[in-house]
Amino acid sequence: MMTQDRVAAIIGPVTSGSAIAVSAIAKMYKVPMITATATAPKVTVNDDGKRKPFVFRACFIDPFQGQAAANFASRELGLKRAAVFYDKGNDYTIGLAEAFRETFEANGGEVVAWQSYSSEDTDFSAIMTNVAALKPDVLYLPDYYGRVSLIAKAAKDKGINVPMLGGDGWDSPDLDSATLAGGYFTAHYSEQDQREAVQQFATRFQERYGERPDSFAALGYDAAKLLLGAIERAGSTDGEALRAALQSTQDFPAVGGQLSFDEWGNPIKSAALLQVQADGSYKYITNVD
Repeated sequence: MMTQDRVAAIIGPVTSGSAIAVSAIAKMYKVPMITATATAPKVTVNDDGKRKPFVFRACFIDPFQGQAAANFASRELGLKRAAVFYDKGNDYTIGLAEAFRETFEANGGEVVAWQSYSSEDTDFSAIMTNVAALKPDVLYLPDYYGRVSLIAKAAKDKGINVPMLGGDGWDSPDLDSATLAGGYFTAHYSEQDQREAVQQFATRFQERYGERPDSFAALGYDAAKLLLGAIERAGSTDGEALRAALQSTQDFPAVGGQLSFDEWGNPIKSAALLQVQADGSYKYITNVD
């Protein structure tokens, strides 16, 4: 695409592994790329910690979810004693867990249990016996829906009936919503958000495609709008001019939350906070900065 078609910019890739690979080529040819949904920090940052100047994203990065959840737990729910669980072999869960702990403690809370497990674990009863004795008032479960469902069930079986929080890995119809009803998780978007940008997008998407948009659709739309706005401001499709225009984006009214880019090409934006309902639906609660 870069050498044969001479594209001016790229929207994508979708996943972090692919985005990290493509970002090296984008840097080489000075072609701006903006991924809608790749959340790993290394998409926009080299292994040596330096910025990849031509790479941007429309979604928040993984650690931000942990920060947002901790702020909601301490500031909105008034919780003080957290038990944090993480898969020691999964960078996604480790990143969210560490960010949650750092922010929760900075807000005056205490992490009474810092509990690791492995991807092979399926029985969490013994772990929950120990955690129950520590009397946490919140569980943070930053893993994907299958593992989260198992951990939550074990917690309830041991009488731990406290709020449970997690990240976007919860977002699945296969989540055990009956067990996790009342729990909260951070998400990229909710069509229940009454902001004009959200409602206009959801209505137009429904009219065109006959279905409700999910987070991937919303973030893809945002990535395209960000790029088109940069082209308009730059008055050019020159790579350096587009990079500068993207980097200078301020207060953009995105569907996934009003955003500005920081110095790393990541959006400064809020996360949607959703609550799990027993029927498997999600209730929009608020946006968390």
